[in-house]
Amino acid sequence: MARSRSENYEDIQLGILTNAARLFATQGYERSSIGDLAEACKLSRGALYHYFQSKDAILYAMLETHVRGMLKRLNDAVALTRGAFEQLAALVEAAVEYNSRSRNEQIILLNDLQSLGEREQKVIKGLERQIVDLVAQVLARVDTRGKITPSTRKVYTMALLGTINYTYTWYDPQGSVKPKQYARMATDLFLNGFLAASEIAPDRSIAPLRRGGAGRR
Repeated sequence: MARSRSENYEDIQLGILTNAARLFATQGYERSSIGDLAEACKLSRGALYHYFQSKDAILYAMLETHVRGMLKRLNDAVALTRGAFEQLAALVEAAVEYNSRSRNEQIILLNDLQSLGEREQKVIKGLERQIVDLVAQVLARVDTRGKITPSTRKVYTMALLGTINYTYTWYDPQGSVKPKQYARMATDLFLNGFLAASEIAPDRSIAPLRRGGAGRR
């Protein structure tokens, strides 16, 4: 006789994914056993298998939920904003805030996606491509100088995404620079450059770069 679902089945599943993400991000997916998962989730192995068929199933559910959630959050941010520049700012802010709340999942996505089967990887990568396409479309609307060409489209897009997605290696959302502020800094840096809004020292001691050598007159 099949075991019936409890009323809080989905909540328990979510709790398993959260605890598993913490374990995988800290210990590594390949080095984590079902026993480790049961201990981290405070469940028996039998109870764990009631909610997920395998460790691979937990990894897939975790990453699919994470990436699909990111895609929805970015689509919502763009849809609720008018103006190309405002859309880009909203998109970056949404991505930074989303990643700041799901650091463990981001670590696992970047380090352990290859541990999934080919079919599962294809689903995750398909969602990732939708995110890349969305960012590229918003950047194209911002591009008033024609910098984005077929050969540079992916480079510009991935450069921006790299600024957002690799913050887990160093950024502390609880530090002095909060997610919204970091998002504004990242957007401004990407669009305007580091020195664009500031003036060079009054004595002009920093010579401009010229062809033939740095500072050569």
